[in-house]
Amino acid sequence: MTIFPSLFRRRALGRPEGPIKVHVGAGRMALPGWINVDNQPLPGIDQVMDVTRRFPFQNVNFVFAEHFIEHLAYDDALDFLKRCRAAMRPEGVLRLTTPNLDWVWVTHYHFGSWSDTAAPVFDCFNLNKAFRGWGHQFLYNAAALVATLREAGFGTIERSAYGESSHPELRGLEKHETYHDTEELSHLLVFEASGRSSAQSEDLPRPLADFREAVALR
Repeated sequence: MTIFPSLFRRRALGRPEGPIKVHVGAGRMALPGWINVDNQPLPGIDQVMDVTRRFPFQNVNFVFAEHFIEHLAYDDALDFLKRCRAAMRPEGVLRLTTPNLDWVWVTHYHFGSWSDTAAPVFDCFNLNKAFRGWGHQFLYNAAALVATLREAGFGTIERSAYGESSHPELRGLEKHETYHDTEELSHLLVFEASGRSSAQSEDLPRPLADFREAVALR
C-alpha cells in the first residue's frame, strides 16, 4: 500500500524528512514544512481536494485546521474528522481552531438590555451574520465539539489556547484575526485530539437525530 505523500513527492515539494503534517483549509496561509490542502488552487497549496470526500493520507503525525470546520455541514464535518482519525498514527494529533458558539451568543445578542428599538434589530442581524456569514454552516460550543470528536473515534481530547501547545510542531500556527474574549469566555475553541476510542458520546445521539430530521425537511 502506498503511503501518501511518498518520500519522492515530499522531496519534490521541498518537504523536510520527518513528521507528516497536513494543513487543511490552508487558503492563502500556507505553512512551510506542511502539506497544505485546500479546495482551491491558491498559491502555496500542495493538494487541491474536497477533504469531506477523500483524505488520501496515511501515518499522519499532525493535522491542523483553523477556521475550517465551521464552514462544513455537520455531517460533512463528522465525516472529515473520521477520515482524519483513520489517516493518522495512533499518537497523531489533530488541532482544531473554530469560533466559540457560547462567545458568539453572549457578545452578539443582548436580550433584556436593549436601550432603544434599533438595538434588537441590530442584534438579530448581527447574530445571524455570525451563523451564516463568511460561509459558516455550523457553530460549536465546547461540549458539542468534544462529543463530535469522540464520535469520530478520538480517545484523548484536550482544550488548548491560541498559539499554544505541548507539541512544538503545533505552536504558533494560528494566523487568522482575533477578537476580544470576555472575562468568562474565549472567542475561539482550540482543541487537540489524539488516540483512538470506540466509545461514543452519550450526549450526542438524541440532539443529532433531531437536527438531522430538521435538516432533511428543508
